[in-house]
Amino acid sequence: MSQSTITKRLTAPDVFDRKGNERLVALTAYHFHSAQAADPYCDILLVGDSLGNVVYGFSSTLPVTLEMMIQHGRAVVAGSSRSMVVVDMPFGTYERSKEQAFDSASRIMQETGCGAVKMEGGRHMADTIAFLTARGIPVMGHVGLTPQSIHTLGGFRAQGRKELEARSNGANAPGPIEQDALAVEQAGAFAIVLEAVVEPISRRIVQASRAPVIGIGASDACDGQILVLEDMLGMTPRTAKFVRRFGDIGSSIQQSIEAYATAVREGSFPSAEHVYGTAPGGKR
Repeated sequence: MSQSTITKRLTAPDVFDRKGNERLVALTAYHFHSAQAADPYCDILLVGDSLGNVVYGFSSTLPVTLEMMIQHGRAVVAGSSRSMVVVDMPFGTYERSKEQAFDSASRIMQETGCGAVKMEGGRHMADTIAFLTARGIPVMGHVGLTPQSIHTLGGFRAQGRKELEARSNGANAPGPIEQDALAVEQAGAFAIVLEAVVEPISRRIVQASRAPVIGIGASDACDGQILVLEDMLGMTPRTAKFVRRFGDIGSSIQQSIEAYATAVREGSFPSAEHVYGTAPGGKR
């Protein structure tokens, strides 16, 4: 699929149909301008609740509110025209009941114009995913390392090592992460984000799932990949093992700000070319 042949924004069925075909390219986006920059090259722009870390400086995603997600989602939709925009459902806005999840998801879709929502969780969220998809809300799943559950997971660490150990000892049945992914897919998720899952387990999930599996710290066999935009641009001081830096924008920004500060302090900015001409009477 070439960029020149795309005349409309990608939808959930378009993404689902990419399984086994061209790999999906996804990035996070939180602003109008970052959406504009990424849109020509991406299939999916995820307004992730990771904006809590990247934009607001929180130590986790837990303080992120529905209102934050809606505001940033609206900006990303406005800044894009090709990519499917998916907005994360923040912690506490969907876990209590299927009805709560529908109220939150429908508000996100109505107020942002996005194409889908994403929610974390496996088997325990399957009924909620089925409830939403039956009512016209496309859902992207998220299993493996789920940042909203970081306190119960015991930190940011690779998932699936115990499953891998059990398999090496002769176990054949799907382990917990595989079960989570398949439950989400069978409930109607059009795609699944698989985060920080050991490669052999990731590969099994990709092979078993009818929906595309989008990896972040998973297998190169995944149907697509996603990274946090600021991580891959080198704008964050620390990144996970699975991040490859495709740029070093952070250093460039600092150098530019330093040059600006120096120019202001030494009086070389603004110069004559940066101010309006002098009007008669000496008024600018």
